[in-house]
Amino acid sequence: MKSNGEKTAAIVLAAGRGSRMGSDIHKQFMLLGGRPLVYYSLKAFAESAVDEIVLVTGEEDIVRCEEIVRKYNIAKVKAVVPGGRERYDSVYEGLKAADTSSYVLIHDGARPFLTDAIIGRCMDGAREYGACVAAMPVKDTIKIADEAGFADYTPNRNLVWMMQTPQAFSYPLVRGAYDCLASRGAAGLSVTDDAMVVETFTDHKVKFVEGSYRNIKVTTPEDMLIGEAFLNCSRSVKVLLK
Repeated sequence: MKSNGEKTAAIVLAAGRGSRMGSDIHKQFMLLGGRPLVYYSLKAFAESAVDEIVLVTGEEDIVRCEEIVRKYNIAKVKAVVPGGRERYDSVYEGLKAADTSSYVLIHDGARPFLTDAIIGRCMDGAREYGACVAAMPVKDTIKIADEAGFADYTPNRNLVWMMQTPQAFSYPLVRGAYDCLASRGAAGLSVTDDAMVVETFTDHKVKFVEGSYRNIKVTTPEDMLIGEAFLNCSRSVKVLLK
């Protein structure tokens, strides 16, 4: 339940270049089911209990994003702001724009299959634990390699999880961690997600909450094919339920 005066923001990141997609079009604007990839995340948050959305994109794409917001009437979008050079720079700009929030969910706009159930679990997890990440157990055996590319050891598969987004936090916690990152710099630190920033600059533990194996990140052309299959499957189910 939401407490009086409590506000939750979603930061949607759409500032990537998508170099592995092999396209001149930034992947967040590529069409999936006839709509821009980023539309799906915006729609999911707009129909959820989240209070507002901050959309972070490249400086050159701000007008394009504003047009998408208007075209699809995503009324919860509070601001469209320019990101930075690295992902963590973009997150930091999003956090600055969401500074009246009690909690924040940070999501990759290239994950179009976000559901209301995942959002709800992340919101609940942020309130209960202060920091949580949508994640799923790995299905495959994982090997850790040495520097020469040989298998070094095999971790217990039961303890290995795939990180997804949203990653949800108490706003003061994640903002404080990002303030530390901004002041100290990321030299020697390969920042891959927001949980890592919290883990590095605070002593707060991050809880895993259930994501979905469908909550994929579209990175390569093959992922677009998988996405189209997921969409077609959902449409077929809706037709059968009519």
